[in-house]
Amino acid sequence: MSDASVVCSNLSFAWPDDTPVFENLSFTLGSGRTGLVAPNGSGKSTLLKLVAGELRPRSGSVAVTGTLGHLPQSLPLTEALTVAEVLGVAPIVQAIDAVESGDVDERHFTTIGDDWDIEERTRAQLDRLGLTDLTLDRGLDTLSGGQIISLGLAAQLLKRPDVLLLDEPTNNLDLDARHKLYDVLEDFTGCLLLVSHDRALLDRMQRIAELDRGELRFHGGNFTAYEEAVRAEQEVAEKNVRNAEQELKREKREMQQARERAERRQGNAARNLKSAGLPRIVAGAMKRGAQESAGRAGQMHAGRVGEAKARLDEAERALRDEQRITLDLPGTRVPAGRTLFLGERLRARFGEKEVFAGEGVDLSIRGPERIALTGPNGAGKSTLLRVLNGDLTSASGEIKRAEGRIAYLSQRLDLLDLDRTVAENFADRAPRRPEAERMTLLARFLFRGARAHLPVRVLSGGERLRATLACVLCAEPAPHLLLLDEPTNNLDLVSTGQLESALHSYQGAFVVVSHDERFLREIGVNRWLRLADGELTETGAPEA
Repeated sequence: MSDASVVCSNLSFAWPDDTPVFENLSFTLGSGRTGLVAPNGSGKSTLLKLVAGELRPRSGSVAVTGTLGHLPQSLPLTEALTVAEVLGVAPIVQAIDAVESGDVDERHFTTIGDDWDIEERTRAQLDRLGLTDLTLDRGLDTLSGGQIISLGLAAQLLKRPDVLLLDEPTNNLDLDARHKLYDVLEDFTGCLLLVSHDRALLDRMQRIAELDRGELRFHGGNFTAYEEAVRAEQEVAEKNVRNAEQELKREKREMQQARERAERRQGNAARNLKSAGLPRIVAGAMKRGAQESAGRAGQMHAGRVGEAKARLDEAERALRDEQRITLDLPGTRVPAGRTLFLGERLRARFGEKEVFAGEGVDLSIRGPERIALTGPNGAGKSTLLRVLNGDLTSASGEIKRAEGRIAYLSQRLDLLDLDRTVAENFADRAPRRPEAERMTLLARFLFRGARAHLPVRVLSGGERLRATLACVLCAEPAPHLLLLDEPTNNLDLVSTGQLESALHSYQGAFVVVSHDERFLREIGVNRWLRLADGELTETGAPEA
């Protein structure tokens, strides 16, 4: 696979309304694992579709050397398909079955080709991705979202691709499935281009490609090395901006001082000429000479000011607009040791399924605990959050909740009225706060000026999360227990960082369901629970 490559030359693409995405984008990728990062909406998925040939560029070219595999974010699959059909092996398996039954029609051998071991290779690939219980005749309608993603990856790997394009492959995967995918991709020796917000996966890449304002910049090393390089670049950029600002102030000051000196000289010269009694023509010539000299000096200083402004503009362009949320939330403080929730022998049903095993599960939440709730998909984590919140009644057992508000952020972020503005939603939840104070708080959640008056419906995923956090964390009364269900799903890396900084300011207790181990560490989780096979167990933090 050493010859596997992707070469894009002067690639340009725009949407049908002529909104440009790329202009004259050129790059070359060879063998190795490359992670592609950028804010949501920057064109990452579009670039993968252009490389895969699913979109046509306006101009330029894409050349792929080797067999191509592409796993998009949304798989165009119907529930009526079987596992074998999704994997693309159904005709070969049927042909082998026919030959083994005595049918030696030539077309069966043509269909099989060199793939007599297709069932063994398929089984091995499924097992590597944790799909050990899947049979080839199983229907897609019986699989979870995570299983379908892993199955889609298995289908691409069975092609033995030289070039592999993956778009958010860990979406909907639980921790076990993620780690299996990590191992599989580390063994891939071709050209891998991967779009992901999963920092643990990006740390297994060999280089990071950053898509910024239509240009692609490559950084050697994994995502942690990229973050360190960006941090160093930012420090230099901030220093350059400070220096340029000081230089501009100095040039403006010197220009003002030069103008004042010239005005004083002109005033003195006029008085001296008048007292010297020189002829009018001589006095006029001397006056014009002084004015021209002052004009040249003024132009020189104006030029220096213009150059200083240009250097400041250039320095500011190098700065990244990655604003952080900074808050002070004393109203969310919970005394250490205070019991916020106590549940014993909790049981619940999801449809016809009994979620918790045996006599149910026990759970206590005290003080400002930061709890991570982990476990495989379908184990009942979201169900347990709904029991904690009171949205779902426990079928048995005892529950005690302390006085105070519990706030629940579901995966769907459906707390806000989509047709009302951010400011209106916030006012509904904090009506006693003065309007000026509400606007100041919204600005701290990065909703400044007109952004605060946009309808929630038009916000991006990251903006909608920030709006929801503002309405939850700054509401009246402030929440003492916060429940978050997969809050980083579909967030870009900048938005995830903003969520982390907001949670650092929160002083109450929270329970968060997430498969993102890096995120859980960043928000200071100090208690780890795992729900699996109906049982809730206390575990230590996973190894980094």
